[in-house]
Amino acid sequence: MNLKQLEAFVQVAEGGSFSRAAKELFLTQPTISAHVSSLEKELNVRLFIRNTKEVSLSEDGKDLYKYARQMVELEHKIEERFGDKEEEEKQCITIAASTIPAQYLLPKILLRFRERYPDEQLNIVETDSSEVVTQIVDHMVELGFTGTVLEKKHCKYIPFYKDELAVITPNTQKYQRLKEAEEDNIEWIKTEHLILREEGSGTRKEAEKQLKAAGIDMTDLHIIASIGNQETIKKSVKQGMGITILSRLAAEDEEEEGSLITFPIPKADEGRDINLVYNKNYQLSHSAERFIRTVKEVYRV
Repeated sequence: MNLKQLEAFVQVAEGGSFSRAAKELFLTQPTISAHVSSLEKELNVRLFIRNTKEVSLSEDGKDLYKYARQMVELEHKIEERFGDKEEEEKQCITIAASTIPAQYLLPKILLRFRERYPDEQLNIVETDSSEVVTQIVDHMVELGFTGTVLEKKHCKYIPFYKDELAVITPNTQKYQRLKEAEEDNIEWIKTEHLILREEGSGTRKEAEKQLKAAGIDMTDLHIIASIGNQETIKKSVKQGMGITILSRLAAEDEEEEGSLITFPIPKADEGRDINLVYNKNYQLSHSAERFIRTVKEVYRV
């Protein structure tokens, strides 16, 4: 019997699922199953009652859980107090993040992480979604945040936030009248000058996808500029250069102060996923595992 087996057992018991336990412990499902199977053989008991829908503790499993839970908690306390302290104090987690998570979601996570682990160091690199995934694949960074899922080998994505895109315009009488009309279409954007995020941006990819669902072809649009910096885009919109499509998060403050107006995109779903991503072929550091747990805690994943 070892602590890894007990930790796997506790996660399955609490989550009622082998696959969920695998996600929580950053392991594969067969590894979790092997840990539990070894434990059952060693103790000569059946720990779980399995059916097609759920996994529940047997009577022996309930007895073991009381002890195993205490041992896992004690292990975490020992790790926090003594485990690799000198090494981890010097360790720096490098994180690549696309614009929306970097500017609007990470600050809340970083605050919680700093409160809980004041000795940890973080290096945040802001880039576009495609580059985030590339850096994860090449193991240049340990963790990434992206609004686009690219089917790259070895990438594990954890969705943690739903991001809604919107058409964003200056607050002028023309757009005020469109807003008041509350019509469920945005055909009028075909006659507008449109400023979009750069190629490779998750926001750009998602905007193209949602416009297509709304019946608007990109070839029908008058795209006058592609800009990487969304603050530059918003300033350009305010000054009347054109309109744009960005995350609602990016325009919240300006909409509240009255300088911008937002319009929903018809037939859009509940929003795109913002994902935390890592390379499952590499062992995550304890610091990175703690950071992932913090993300899940903050956004209740």
